[in-house]
Amino acid sequence: MKPGLQFRLNQQLALTPQLQQAIRLLQLSQLELAAELRQLAESNPLLEFAEDADAEQDETEVDGEFESEFDKPIPASSDATSSSDNNDEAPEWTEPDISTDEPIDFSSSNGSGSQNNRDDEGLEPQNAAPESLQEHLLWQLNLTPMDARAKAIATVLIDALNTDGYLSEGLDAVLAALPPHLKATPEEVENVRRQLQRFDPAGVASIDLQDCLRAQLEQFDPSTPYRDLALRIVEQELELLARNDMAKLARRLHATEEETTSAAILIRSLDPRPGAAMDTTPVEYVAPDVYARKDGTRWRVLLNPDSQPKLSLNQHYCSLIAQARSDDASWMRGQLQEARWLIKSLESRAETLLKVAEAIVRRQSAFLDYGPEAMQPLVLREVAEEVGMHESTISRVTTRKYIHTPRGTYELKYFFSSGVSTEDGGSASATAIQAMLRKLVDGEDPRKPLSDQALAEELHGKGIQVARRTVAKYREILRIPSSSERQRNS
Repeated sequence: MKPGLQFRLNQQLALTPQLQQAIRLLQLSQLELAAELRQLAESNPLLEFAEDADAEQDETEVDGEFESEFDKPIPASSDATSSSDNNDEAPEWTEPDISTDEPIDFSSSNGSGSQNNRDDEGLEPQNAAPESLQEHLLWQLNLTPMDARAKAIATVLIDALNTDGYLSEGLDAVLAALPPHLKATPEEVENVRRQLQRFDPAGVASIDLQDCLRAQLEQFDPSTPYRDLALRIVEQELELLARNDMAKLARRLHATEEETTSAAILIRSLDPRPGAAMDTTPVEYVAPDVYARKDGTRWRVLLNPDSQPKLSLNQHYCSLIAQARSDDASWMRGQLQEARWLIKSLESRAETLLKVAEAIVRRQSAFLDYGPEAMQPLVLREVAEEVGMHESTISRVTTRKYIHTPRGTYELKYFFSSGVSTEDGGSASATAIQAMLRKLVDGEDPRKPLSDQALAEELHGKGIQVARRTVAKYREILRIPSSSERQRNS
């Protein structure tokens, strides 16, 4: 074959860097967007935040005031007290009278102590960072008489604990993480682990729930009533205890129902997650991106002004472009173009967010009026068709974006749910069905709780065709126990 040249024409969608940036900004949350823009503003001198510009202007005004004050001529006079325009005499120093036996009052408004008080009042209290579970255990370890070898093993065990205080990966992972020169045996690690279980909180470094409860019971005084029976339940019949079948549990343990119930109460007083109380994971707070407010008979959607970054062009640097040299001017014009594109992308992001939120509120106005039971089925495709965008764009806009309503603050994704057919040919959303299930369970007779089949039949009576297994799935999502468990816990 002879080599040759061929020309082919084809169409291909190329994502420019600007378009990639716009897509990236669209999917960022509020906090991520603020951090991203702050970084971009630091790298581009033609970008500035409104608060930065206001601060710079205030500094300029203050500097001007100081200059105007210091530019005034100082009157030539050898007498310092006569140099004042108002002829006010300087206050004379009076020696404090300490001849009396009364204590000196340091809270006087003229003393230096009052300035310290004002400073103390002006400062917010600085609380120490909360102590983590690992830090709390290491502090106890340092106070425990152990040899260096045992302390090294204990340190690895403590590092391997999860937030609940368990060794979720087992002792094999701990043995693998130990330094090779220790050559620790499984029995040695187990002995150290048993010592850690006696630390505070009791039951940490356990392998599973049974091990955790047993470790806590073993620390009770041997004379504690029903301690031995509780230990037998934990070691032999923990699964039966979970079913709360006291009669069968008493027969298995050859004890009376009263004794078995008392032992069960003792077990339930234990902490199944001893490390959770010291979880230092910070609480995440969200600020709404949009608001939904009732205006007469219709719902209005407004952007949260505090959530929109106040980014603008630095007019001072813009005016220097014409005066700069060719190389510098070319670079600054490129920065100006990027800054304008970024501001345009932010405006487009806000418009898209508002448009999508308005479409969601229009479709879910019944939810805002009547609550979760009135939630309508809604999928991304329906909103995408209404606003004329792609489904992937709707997905990006509704992820980690929040709307504040009179019923609470929700992520925009909360309003999307699949539908279940009804007898009249319509459909009900999964969220509405779950709200109905919750209402049915809350209103049931505690002595005769509704089974999944009974719940499905109740929904059938409301015109909603849902299978028993679907009811069971929704019940698990809502973390509602089964009917037998609800009856035992009542």
